[in-house]
Amino acid sequence: MPRQFFATVVLLASLASATTIALQWPQFRGSRAGVTDDDPRLPDTWSETENVLWKTPLPGLAWSSPVVSGQHVFVTSAVSTGAEATPIKGLYDPGDDQGSVKSAAVHRWMVYDLDVETGAIRWERELHRGPPLIARHIKNSFASETPVTDGQRVYVYFGSIGMVAALDMSGTVLWKADIGAFEGHLGFGGAASPVLHRGRLYITNDNTVRSFIVSFDAASGKEIWRVGREERGNWSTPFVWEHALRTEIVTAGTGRVRSYDLDGRLLWELRGMTTLTVPTPFAAHGLVYVSSGYPGAGLRPLYAIRPGASGDISLWPDPAGAGPSSFPGERRSSPSIAWAYPLLGTYNTTALVYGDYFYTLLDRGFLVCHDARTGAPVYGRTRVSASSSGFTASPWAYNGLVFVLSEDGDTFVIQSGPAYKLLRTNALNEMTLATPAVAAQSVFIRTQSKLYRIGRKS
Repeated sequence: MPRQFFATVVLLASLASATTIALQWPQFRGSRAGVTDDDPRLPDTWSETENVLWKTPLPGLAWSSPVVSGQHVFVTSAVSTGAEATPIKGLYDPGDDQGSVKSAAVHRWMVYDLDVETGAIRWERELHRGPPLIARHIKNSFASETPVTDGQRVYVYFGSIGMVAALDMSGTVLWKADIGAFEGHLGFGGAASPVLHRGRLYITNDNTVRSFIVSFDAASGKEIWRVGREERGNWSTPFVWEHALRTEIVTAGTGRVRSYDLDGRLLWELRGMTTLTVPTPFAAHGLVYVSSGYPGAGLRPLYAIRPGASGDISLWPDPAGAGPSSFPGERRSSPSIAWAYPLLGTYNTTALVYGDYFYTLLDRGFLVCHDARTGAPVYGRTRVSASSSGFTASPWAYNGLVFVLSEDGDTFVIQSGPAYKLLRTNALNEMTLATPAVAAQSVFIRTQSKLYRIGRKS
């Protein structure tokens, strides 16, 4: 083969591969925990009208994120036939009922397929109709679990009715499974999304009745295994961690962090989490990062865990009932834990590793930066916005920029690197809790009533 022809073939293959990657955002936070390839066509400035390629109204109330595969954008929703409690922005004391609300109204649990280019709804499918079987927090929804896709099927999970389902790209329902709907801690509802790995679908359901992690054959819907968990509530999506030693499923919980092999056998665990756990584990630089940060808890930890752990790797011996003075704030480590901080965990947001830096977005609107490999401080708590109601969506990054989205719908664009620098603020002026997707040279942002596709019009 002539050298020039061979080089051309390699170049075309590389471009095709890059294009394929650029068109995919298959799960919550994408394939790389909020990071995507740099592309000068990706936007960094927008508003309700500027650089809006389209915006499509979405019925119902749902805080699931959009996922993208090729020319398909999938979103889910729960559409009520009655009046529902209005979500309230910010961190607050929800009162005697702990913010838990129930609904007797009939809901329609829906899946929508939107065209990437136009925003038009290709198809919509109703998977269930009836009242929700459990309660939810007033800021939660009955459809907060993000779908996952492999480009051939889209998989959805609705914890409020206990349904798992698979649909093909034309909207045909291929299978359904009922895994039960169980009340979670304080009646706050669910949000842990399904994950897909090599033909298997994994779901955690931690509740006050019968907690478990379950594995399905993705093609047929047949249950492969189910393992019980000593938990009472959890909103964290499991993470499949592939590294040189093995592949494992890392799950964050209120009681313990646990890692399983692909057949459900326990590999390692650690104690030392908070009452409510929301952030999703993720990996970078050969470490898996796990955190939990319920406001006011004495221990709000962040752990950076090395591959190959086994048994009980707890760093703090007895965190239960400890006060703030029980855990000095310095960095800690052990043979299995590269570094950890006792008070760096977040409540809702999942942290971001971009390049060499570990960015923690605290829910009240502060950004903190550490070295991702060592945990060494880079810069301390820096306020992003004094006027924001709070932050629930997780940050994302590209083109040397870190993006953080407030509950008010404001995206703050921050220069990545060792010094904090706010470059601009992009406002959509509507409540936003869902984490965006980045694909097709665009950012897909779900607000309370719409889905936006943001891109450079030029």
